[in-house]
Amino acid sequence: MLVNVVAIRGATTVENNSKSDIIEGTKELLLNIIKANNLIKENVISIIFSSTKDLDCEYPAKAARLLGYTQCGLMCFAEMDVKGSIGKCIRVLILYQDPNLKQADIKHIYLKNAKALRPDLSE
Repeated sequence: MLVNVVAIRGATTVENNSKSDIIEGTKELLLNIIKANNLIKENVISIIFSSTKDLDCEYPAKAARLLGYTQCGLMCFAEMDVKGSIGKCIRVLILYQDPNLKQADIKHIYLKNAKALRPDLSE
């Protein structure tokens, strides 16, 4: 049996390297992705987070757990350090299963300074 899996991307930036900014910024990003794509929590396979090296006070995955994502895989990684890249940035990749959803239907969400990462998605 084939399972239809799509990848949903997003990113945001936060003002400060603090637990509260990382948690609240990640929650805002996830809630925007969930709303834009009408996601069902039980269909989330895994969420992979990365953050720039200037964010080290909290794991972004904690925000997902606080939103009730406790039955899917959550992992955090350090973002590759590229000269001139956006600072204080959290990125996310959600693997999601839905038999009726096509990759072309996905709405990727980029907030705040992270909008510069995907200017092709500008409204």
